[in-house]
Amino acid sequence: MEISYWCILIAGLLPILTVSVAKYGRRDFDNGEPRAWLDKQTGLRRRADYAHRNHFEAFPFFAAAVLAAQQTGAAQAWIDGLALAFIAARVVYTALYLNDLPSLRSLSWTVGYACVLGLFAVSALHL
Repeated sequence: MEISYWCILIAGLLPILTVSVAKYGRRDFDNGEPRAWLDKQTGLRRRADYAHRNHFEAFPFFAAAVLAAQQTGAAQAWIDGLALAFIAARVVYTALYLNDLPSLRSLSWTVGYACVLGLFAVSALHL
């Protein structure tokens, strides 16, 4: 299996990792209304939940870009490199979000978004 497909899997797991940070160690977690419970959290837990939500938002665009690049026959090295860069940017994004560094977090988000655009570009240009 190509590296870029593994990156789709990793991107799909990132939301689970971040929401786990939000829920970890809390006995009052309400599985009946998890979103309402998460909305009441503050600090690190709230930031982890927001990162969780953003990972879900970023996932479809990224997965579509990888699949489009694969389907159009773009060079595998470009696809894998951009997919790995996206994952690296998202991991950094998560760390920056959890550590409450919003300006750097936005920069990391932008890098990840640029990787997705790059995947579409290599699809269109057949690089």
